[in-house]
Amino acid sequence: MTIVELAPGLRRWSAYHDHWEEEVSSFAVDTADGLVLIDPLEPPEELRRPAHVLYTVYWHARSGAGLRAVTWAARRSERPLANRGIAVTEIADPDLVLPGGIRAFQTARAAEVVYWLPDQCALVAGDVLLGAGAKPRATDEPLRLCPERWLGKRTHADLRESLRPLLGLPVERVLPSHGRQVLEHGKRALARVLAAR
Repeated sequence: MTIVELAPGLRRWSAYHDHWEEEVSSFAVDTADGLVLIDPLEPPEELRRPAHVLYTVYWHARSGAGLRAVTWAARRSERPLANRGIAVTEIADPDLVLPGGIRAFQTARAAEVVYWLPDQCALVAGDVLLGAGAKPRATDEPLRLCPERWLGKRTHADLRESLRPLLGLPVERVLPSHGRQVLEHGKRALARVLAAR
């Protein structure tokens, strides 16, 4: 397993996910508040003592049950994560500043948030945004919305509306869990995906 530095203080690693039958990404952020892991799957040895673990959505419980850290997730992910052996100790409320100045943004998918990493000008997305090559129906598009059926009663229009506030941020990188990361011109890729269709 290789850890790749995407920006100062921001690392990514990938591991094979049995359910998806492909590699998925996890992220590590060095902050003044300690090491923060986001959606960790099989964290490398040097990353197994985080101060905080953030979950974008409960489906990404992954390897988090064994990590002793302050655990953050959306309120609607709290109970499903508990059912997966992970006790959420803090709610990733959009009105709060999280460790390292990280912010959570609620999406139209009630149990899912995306995280803004201000020091790296990066967005971390769980399932609502997919990178090039991600299942299902992989494409070469740098960024796309998740299938509408993943949104329950919500629509792509609802998802676009919930993500539009992100365009007010100086986004350089968009880091989806599934597919390739957008490491340059992230705001342009995000704007393209959020344009009305």
